[in-house]
Amino acid sequence: MKKAILSLPEGHKKAFSMDLEKNKRLALLVNGISLAIFLVMALVMHLFVPIFQLVMPQEGEPFWAALPRVGVLFVALLAYIFLHELTHGIAMKIFGASKINYGFTGIYAYAGSNAYFDKVSYIIISLAPIVVWGVVLTIINLLVPYNWIWTVYFIQIMNVAGAAGDFYVAIRLARAPSDVLVYDEGVGMVVYSAVLAPEDEDAPAESAKEAPIQAVAEEAPTEAPSDNAPEENE
Repeated sequence: MKKAILSLPEGHKKAFSMDLEKNKRLALLVNGISLAIFLVMALVMHLFVPIFQLVMPQEGEPFWAALPRVGVLFVALLAYIFLHELTHGIAMKIFGASKINYGFTGIYAYAGSNAYFDKVSYIIISLAPIVVWGVVLTIINLLVPYNWIWTVYFIQIMNVAGAAGDFYVAIRLARAPSDVLVYDEGVGMVVYSAVLAPEDEDAPAESAKEAPIQAVAEEAPTEAPSDNAPEENE
């Protein structure tokens, strides 16, 4: 298992970045995928257990019986947001990060660090919450009474649908060269590579820095003729 490093190796340059707050097109894509996952998972479960059982009392229950289920769901959803990012942070620690930063932007919760992770390590970090909590929530869903199934399953939907961004990152990194290093500060991440050319608008075009020099070179006068060149007749 490779450990994270705290400084970028020589030769590595920024290849691309991913920031849902700055890249609106990417945010729209990720949120669209998340919504699609939510709808599919909800519809499939509704075919077996009607969603209305979450908010309506079951046969033989008092009219207020659904209130605890809804209350527990609300608290559990808030707790899950924290647990999801905590799982990312623990995974970062396991792979060698010395310091983890947690925060909330008002839209997204995040966990970040000051380390550079290799490709495989960061894919595991990205998918850790959905795997860990997917297993835990599935077990709980199999154990709870029928009328509590949707209370737990809603959290499972959030676990999977809310990980759309993590899926996107994992898939994109899986297609990247093996030398890539990922720096995740929390609100955004940057991928560095020695062989991968800049891919998106957030990545600095290294060749652009050389363009002015090339332009000057093209406009510069040609070299003076050598001494061996034949002289023109006057």
